[in-house]
Amino acid sequence: MTDRPRRSALYMPASNAKAIEKARSLPCDVVILDLEDAVAPDAKDMAREQAIQAVKDGGFGRRELVIRVNGADTPWGEADLRAAAAARPDAILVPKVNSAADVAAYSAPLHEDTALWAMIETGRSLFALDSIAAAAATTQLTAFVMGTNDLAKETRARITPGREPFFAALSLAVAAARIHGLTILDGVHNDIEDQASLEAVCRQGVDFGFDGKTLIHPKQIDLCNLVFSPAPAEVAFARAVIAAFALPENQGKGAIRVEGKMAELLHLEQSRRLVAVADAIREAEAA
Repeated sequence: MTDRPRRSALYMPASNAKAIEKARSLPCDVVILDLEDAVAPDAKDMAREQAIQAVKDGGFGRRELVIRVNGADTPWGEADLRAAAAARPDAILVPKVNSAADVAAYSAPLHEDTALWAMIETGRSLFALDSIAAAAATTQLTAFVMGTNDLAKETRARITPGREPFFAALSLAVAAARIHGLTILDGVHNDIEDQASLEAVCRQGVDFGFDGKTLIHPKQIDLCNLVFSPAPAEVAFARAVIAAFALPENQGKGAIRVEGKMAELLHLEQSRRLVAVADAIREAEAA
């Protein structure tokens, strides 16, 4: 798992040339050029061509560039994967992954410098999360992306403001990702105009342990970046924990007192991770 910021991952329809150009200047951490849900069937071939050209043209700066392809069982999937693999973006996002075998098949044609990201969006995937994540050991899988809209469609669950029907899916996916060292991004928030509800689900995502969130509109980026960035007070305390454990009198101790709070070695590990993330965000935003 990397400390590279992935707080905000914005889907942009690859069929829209203006959207692709706009993505080069947006403050998101990840741009996902979408060939799947956001593209009509009669525009699939054109979208593929534009996505490949966008990778070749570059200009996305610090932003991680990802292409979401259509599934292997669709008329466009094979051509999408072949073209995207040849273009060599930072990652290729694949839909409706149900098994470790799916991961292996999607990973096979990828160049070694292109990562594989897997959508978790089917009922079958929820009962295979550990084996899917474990495929990271033998493939180029590096990330899970939750597809909550597709999960809702398949299970007939309602997307409530608190997302209660998805608690099990979200928490189990995070656990599987962490066990096997994967990044994991939360699903999209459908209400573009309601910033209060977006903030609520972003904070919920942080509580679940997600690294960031997928987004459907540029309006959602700034708030998402803010919520998924460590708060200054958190970073300050983390630095204090690291400094305290480094003191000679605390060498070999498993638990110490820091600013009136108990800190164990597990908190030292968490503090190092949090500081690394904060430093990576600062460096990325300064670039």
